[in-house]
Amino acid sequence: MKRIPWTLLSCFALGAFIWFLPIPAGITPQAWHLLAVFLATILGLITTPLPMGAVAIIALTVLTTTHTVTMHQALSGYGNEVAWLIMFAFFIAKSFVETGLGKRIAYFFTALLGKKTLGLGYGLVATELLVAPAIPSMMARSGGIIYPILQGICDAYQSKPHSPSARRVGAFLTVTSFQATVTTGAMFLTAMAANPLIAALTQEQGHKITWGTWALAGVVPGLLSLILMPLIMYKLCKPEITDTPNATMMAKAKLKEMGPMSSQEWMMSGILVVLLVLWIFGHYWGISAVTAAMLGLSSLLMTRVLSWKSVLKEENAWENLIWFGALLMMATFLNELGIIPWFSEKVTNSFSSVHWTVAFPILALLYFYSHYLFASATAHVSSMYLPMLAIAISLGTPPMLAIFILMFSSNLFGGFTHYSCGPAALLYGAGYVGIKEWWKLGFISSLVNIAIWGGVGSLWWKFLGFW
Repeated sequence: MKRIPWTLLSCFALGAFIWFLPIPAGITPQAWHLLAVFLATILGLITTPLPMGAVAIIALTVLTTTHTVTMHQALSGYGNEVAWLIMFAFFIAKSFVETGLGKRIAYFFTALLGKKTLGLGYGLVATELLVAPAIPSMMARSGGIIYPILQGICDAYQSKPHSPSARRVGAFLTVTSFQATVTTGAMFLTAMAANPLIAALTQEQGHKITWGTWALAGVVPGLLSLILMPLIMYKLCKPEITDTPNATMMAKAKLKEMGPMSSQEWMMSGILVVLLVLWIFGHYWGISAVTAAMLGLSSLLMTRVLSWKSVLKEENAWENLIWFGALLMMATFLNELGIIPWFSEKVTNSFSSVHWTVAFPILALLYFYSHYLFASATAHVSSMYLPMLAIAISLGTPPMLAIFILMFSSNLFGGFTHYSCGPAALLYGAGYVGIKEWWKLGFISSLVNIAIWGGVGSLWWKFLGFW
């Protein structure tokens, strides 16, 4: 019989400790007990004693058995359309990988740009940018599409992990791919699993972020970051081999081996184009993002590009729905029951004599760099995004400026450490970059992203009239 993990016991201990603390004035017992369970859940998401879905189910069980919320309230988060948007996007991403279209795109850009090592970096970046809107998991993009091709290129040039040869091409391609994954995750609502949670929490503050709004706000700083970051990584982690004609030959050979595009790939391409058009312009025709995703998924099922068995086997999608619905419910009721307004008022009062132009940058930097303490963007967003946004707005920060800074930061802070997100663990674990260099490059990239997204991005959003 396996022992109960001590990390799970620590979650229960934290929840019990907060539960029995004296309740502050102005806070109801229901709200305080919900906060206790919520914080214990966040600790569970950080320490992962059990899968995220299991942690969420336990939290819902505690809330309902203690009558903190009713069963109807506990399940209310699963009726949110954003939860289903990301669910459908996972299924669409499954067909992207199964048809081989994702790898074909990656090999195409490698063949097109791969004569130089820097060009190879841009090829990986271009692949990320093209597939990101349709694949809502950075891990799926990085691990399922980019990483196998990166490995193939490294093998072709005898660039081995955990050895001096890693500097030939492996180190540069690894860090470039990592930063591209983080950046493209920030650019699209459907490019990272926690992004829909951000959109839902933003709506709790009375501001709706559509797929098109997100993409429009992210396009200029995102493209600038994707252009500059490979150059910066090239200077800081310069490869020993700068000419890579073999990579082009390898990619062309792989494309030849794959043969012409199959009928399923053509159908996948057509459905994807229509889907992107609907995500961008659908609101003009009364078609929401989730309706567009349903149309896309239905088309894939009807054309048999995707089988229903594949849908049922997509564990990440179902897992995502379970934890997302639970967290969304708890965040919603923390706001409705007064915990978030109470906390915002306390912090706002401490900044009462400070103008928002000084206070908000401090809050934003605190939110950004506190990710050194997290191993999950979801846990970070769940615990800090909504209160930080509420505080920023109450301080007088233009709402959309605060939303965009915190929203995009929720992806960009994934570029710090070797444990900051799934792709970080995968790519660092490949062994091409040492721990010191990984952290150094991560910190430098954070400064670059702050300058691009906080500086150029703010001007772009001002030009668009968002603030």
